[in-house]
Amino acid sequence: MKRSYKILSFALLTTVAAATYSCTGNFEEINTNPTKLTELDESGTENAYAAAQYRSIFAAWQTYQSLFADLQGQYFANVAQGFSSDRNVMVGNWLNGAWNDFYGTAIPALLGVLENTGPGGKYENPGKFAMANIWKVYMYLPRTDYWGPIPYSKVGSGEASVPYDSQEFIYKDFITTLKASTATLETLKGTKVFSSVDQIYAGDVNKWILFANTLRLRIAMRMSEAEPALAKTEAESAAAAGTLATNADDAFLKVTPNSFNPMNQATAWNEFRMSAAMESVLKGYADPRISKYYAPVPGTTNTFKGLRNGYTQGELGQPVNAASATSNVADAFLPAVQGSNPFAIMYASEAYFLKAEGALKGWKMGTGTAKEFYEKGIETAMKQWGISDAAAITAYINGTTPPVALADFVKSPALTDVPVKFSTVPAKQLEQIITQKWLANYPNGHEAWAEYRRTGYPKLYARINSDNPDSPKDAVVRRTPYVDSEKQTNQAAVTEAVKLLGGPDNSATRLWWDKP
Repeated sequence: MKRSYKILSFALLTTVAAATYSCTGNFEEINTNPTKLTELDESGTENAYAAAQYRSIFAAWQTYQSLFADLQGQYFANVAQGFSSDRNVMVGNWLNGAWNDFYGTAIPALLGVLENTGPGGKYENPGKFAMANIWKVYMYLPRTDYWGPIPYSKVGSGEASVPYDSQEFIYKDFITTLKASTATLETLKGTKVFSSVDQIYAGDVNKWILFANTLRLRIAMRMSEAEPALAKTEAESAAAAGTLATNADDAFLKVTPNSFNPMNQATAWNEFRMSAAMESVLKGYADPRISKYYAPVPGTTNTFKGLRNGYTQGELGQPVNAASATSNVADAFLPAVQGSNPFAIMYASEAYFLKAEGALKGWKMGTGTAKEFYEKGIETAMKQWGISDAAAITAYINGTTPPVALADFVKSPALTDVPVKFSTVPAKQLEQIITQKWLANYPNGHEAWAEYRRTGYPKLYARINSDNPDSPKDAVVRRTPYVDSEKQTNQAAVTEAVKLLGGPDNSATRLWWDKP
């Protein structure tokens, strides 16, 4: 059966995404009829926007983020002996679930909003259309950064076989979409849109403009090696237009006891622990966020211990690598508060690190040097995690100690030799900027992995083992292969997508923006 990516589940769209998550076993059924779109009233359209927000985050979060990006970005390491993705295995059924949940639940909700609020729509509303398009970009960004070319512009067209777009096309359309959407919202400043269902900013148009500009800055930086001139123009434009500036601008998805934080839910399954990379850096920098991110080893009060990525089943069975001997997440990420701990979408600190990198490139990022933006990013990140003592923050910024070697199972060396204090050497400055952004963006594994692929920073540990011949233990996984369900039902489009990819459909092929 070919997929249309068009049909909407009415039940999904009328529950405001508040129903408890369940696996999308009805994906094929939802997409059976390629000609009919479930009718939504105005209230249903608003609920669809809420559903698009929540479902795009929750869709197969465990198998999509926790067991891939979080491990590749080395915020965490796997402790579940039966799992192999930490050894670079592209587990097909997990990726299938991630793909199908996204296109089967999140995208149909978004389509309902765009069709009804866009030009000529039944409930045409430029503000709602603009906000839905900003969220569309946010939804699609990590997906194209997993696979490269994906179904994008023709999704919802009703075509029996949905073609894939190149990543270059998608990224440039992201830029166009964000600019058009912010231009619309600029005319609505001081008002609210989707105020009763927006689970991030309660419809605050001013906040959404800052969010969209920061997202454009992120995208421009990502494509800076592939399209340097365009990236510079768009980064400078986004920075001038205004980005997230304080922690009051931070974007968090609100949760409830019924629509809860998926990370908090996943911690109940006891599958991951603090990575050795995080241990080396946080300890070396005497970083006060260590207790905000992770918990002490059980039975201790201040002992934090990570483990390397890529251990075999036997190595994971060693007592020193056991879940009981390593650091779990901090209490804020445990199941007990899954209905009250909001899910982090984007932090203001990221905008400062992006500007720091831009300034390092000689781009116009506003008032400030690379060093000043870097230090402001650290300050903002610290305050976001409740560390407000000015003297402590200043001491951290001026810290000269590097990451530390570990007394772990394999006696890991220090992750790198760079301290926090801003270097006078440009190459080290870039490493410092990306390393601090990596620390600040926790626990956003999508960004950690994408930026590691783009820059090579932070200097993460090689895996102890790899079971993937395309990506050996000392290699970087560059992407995830296309899923079997697509190869079975949309084969012609997948074949063309591989041509757009420009290399084999495996984990070693670089994406469009990922330049050597």
